[in-house]
Amino acid sequence: MIRARVIGSGAFLPDNVVTNDELAKKVDTSDEWIRERTGIRQRYIAPQGQNTSDLALGAARAALADAGIDAGELDMVIVATTTPDRTFPSVATMVQSRLGMSRGAAFDVQAVCSGFIYGLSLADSLIRTGQARTILLIGAETMSRVLDWTDRTTCVLFGDGAGAVVLQAHAGHGDNEDQGILNTRIFSDGRLQDLLHTDGGVSSTGSAGLLKMQGKEVFKHAVANIAAAIEASAAAAGIPVSAVDWFVPHQANQRILDGTARKLGIDPAKVVSTVAFHGNTSAASVPLALVTAVQDGRIKRGDLVLLEAMGAGFTWGACLLRW
Repeated sequence: MIRARVIGSGAFLPDNVVTNDELAKKVDTSDEWIRERTGIRQRYIAPQGQNTSDLALGAARAALADAGIDAGELDMVIVATTTPDRTFPSVATMVQSRLGMSRGAAFDVQAVCSGFIYGLSLADSLIRTGQARTILLIGAETMSRVLDWTDRTTCVLFGDGAGAVVLQAHAGHGDNEDQGILNTRIFSDGRLQDLLHTDGGVSSTGSAGLLKMQGKEVFKHAVANIAAAIEASAAAAGIPVSAVDWFVPHQANQRILDGTARKLGIDPAKVVSTVAFHGNTSAASVPLALVTAVQDGRIKRGDLVLLEAMGAGFTWGACLLRW
């Protein structure tokens, strides 16, 4: 059986770190208020002139270096983002060009915070069916560009950044001991779109709009949906949730991470959390957390890793892979 195996990973963050205390000078909030409700201590904010494609390119180069290959070996570039540089062309084609890649295909995926999971599902399918052998998948966002910086309930939550993986076809035996993606499960429910959205768009207002969120309702659905996605992925592999070595969730809020772990009886020590340092970076949050845990030695070759996310739409999903 052909599996999509991760052969390299990398991340890129802006230089500009904004702490809770710095935010408190601009909006009615405090470090204590933010930490108690979200677990966030700081976030990275891209300065004007540094765009999503710049962050994506930095993560792409880091992932390619880690994989030990150059862009000429790529068949495809997929970028998960909800904050593109332009309405069109895609961020992926910008990255493709700047990498000097003149072959293959490049396109964006828009599933907001679930974008990287959706991207993994797509990349897995394309590799399994032989349409590509080597794919660069990036999650990149400049969420700071769609925030209302006078709204303390939302502007404190988000940050900017990018993470990437290189996936390559790998022959396995067709069982759970194979390296690579074992399964993906993706879902959506458009009836809930008004709970988390921007108040603008190309065909409605001609602008990107600003982020609006009903926090309590989002929290309730997030815990339930992420837990369901985890259970669905584990069930598809025929394993108990407890058999997973590491859980790498979307970094929205520490209370969501804790609530999901309690609901499923997951040991909190097995949950990778970077929300304190990155905030919510939407489609970039899962790969940023993944790269952090790989680089600090927690995730090792052979480990069973479950990635999961939920975002606006609502969209949600999970990916089970053996590192």
